[in-house]
Amino acid sequence: MRKKIYKLHRVLSLVIALPVLLWAVSGFMHPMMTNLRPQIASQSYVAPGIDTAQLIVPLQQALQQNEVDSFNNVHIVQMGGQQFYQVIIDGWGSDTRYFSTKTGNLLKDGDALYARFLARAFLEGTGNPGYTAGQPEALSDHDCCMMATARIMDSRGAKITGVERITRFDGEYKYINRLLPVYKVAFDRPDGIRIYVATNSGRFGFAVDNRRAAFDRFFGIFHTWEWMNALGTTKYFIMVVITLLGFLTTLLGLYLFVVTKTKRSAHPLVKARRNHRYTSLIASVFTLMFTFSGGYHALEKLLPVKVRPEQLPHTFLTAAVDPDFKKLGAAAGGYAIRDVSLCTMNGIVYWQLYLKKAPGVTESRTDLMKTMTAAMPDVVYVRADDYTVLQKGDERYARYLAEQFRGAPQSADTPLVQPVTKFTEEYGFINKRLPVWRVGYSTNGRERYYIETTTGVLAARIQDRDLAEGYSFAFFHKHHFMDWGGKMTRDISTLFGAAMQIAMVVVGLLLYFRSRRRKQAP
Repeated sequence: MRKKIYKLHRVLSLVIALPVLLWAVSGFMHPMMTNLRPQIASQSYVAPGIDTAQLIVPLQQALQQNEVDSFNNVHIVQMGGQQFYQVIIDGWGSDTRYFSTKTGNLLKDGDALYARFLARAFLEGTGNPGYTAGQPEALSDHDCCMMATARIMDSRGAKITGVERITRFDGEYKYINRLLPVYKVAFDRPDGIRIYVATNSGRFGFAVDNRRAAFDRFFGIFHTWEWMNALGTTKYFIMVVITLLGFLTTLLGLYLFVVTKTKRSAHPLVKARRNHRYTSLIASVFTLMFTFSGGYHALEKLLPVKVRPEQLPHTFLTAAVDPDFKKLGAAAGGYAIRDVSLCTMNGIVYWQLYLKKAPGVTESRTDLMKTMTAAMPDVVYVRADDYTVLQKGDERYARYLAEQFRGAPQSADTPLVQPVTKFTEEYGFINKRLPVWRVGYSTNGRERYYIETTTGVLAARIQDRDLAEGYSFAFFHKHHFMDWGGKMTRDISTLFGAAMQIAMVVVGLLLYFRSRRRKQAP
């Protein structure tokens, strides 16, 4: 019986040796990849605030002047020293136009220009001499759209070599980055850095240079097996089978370790067996963790997913939108407004007023991966018809959106609504968006909806059954059980576990080939 188990263990080990080695090598490089990221100035851009002196042409007039009868949302943005109405015509960002708040004129290629503006702000910072800030200029006889275009195109600093609109995830900008659509802005630098930005929300999406791109390609080939993507879910089935074999092989190896004894001899073959025996004993703990969590993660990919909308776009008629910024300013309680947007709640249209922070309070986060936190915005909800303020407007909007996504408006199941300002074990960094609201229900698997009210996006939907796989992958695969020591400690634990897998496979293969040569020797 023992001989059969030994033979089975050896056969299975040979079958899984190459996949495990590829996973281990690429897994070993992953912590280094996350630390060798392109250096950028900031991951957020804080608008200087709306300049009411530049609000010469009312929004409604600007829209009618450009024959826009309806739209999805509006913001006010600054670039190139000028201020513009950013009008999102459709809910998915395929048509976003910019109209001067001074003249109502259309800014040609405005979305691409704003992408250039944001990318440079993220890469070089607002303190860079070449950065064109949003401070107002005195009115002149020149066309303000031409002035903004000239200033953005002529900005000093690294030259921009290309601006490309991205509407789907690809080999470089993967699904893990979440945001779409975005613009890829390429800079003429030795590292070939590309900055991905979402213009409709003014957000940083992703930064990649040539070195990071090479790491990503390596990881995609050897760890996530992107070369098998054409097989669809069959790829994940193969991964489940291999990880299951790896888990079984490890259990068989542990059994053999318990029921056999270590021989003491200077013979090379006996010495190789002893090395493999103890190396594998230490590595087996990590092997069980990696194979179980990796297989479980791949298994989840095989299960059918109920598609739910990520966003619920609303349509606003130009004829019905005519904001009075004096009344909106009064509703803001005297605080400066840095941006505005529209939303609909229970059939009522509200203005979302995003206020500037009080002096001494920072709104910027330079590295979300390191800080893992983001403060809730100061936002006021004002009815568009009578300019009354909705108390706890952001919380109410989060609950409203959750009910819409849930498909159960005015549900009798009263949810618990809580702000989320940092990533947690349940709502991890993989979800990318912060801050959000957590709307939790007591029924249907105690489902929780994570809502980003600034964009009206469903960031995540989680049920109790989802936690098992999520915790498994976070703790056993990404070593979040070491979070008590910080990211560096977790990375060291991951590196050690992956290195032990490499050592186990290499020592095992050496043992196999030595044993085979001995049998073949005359």
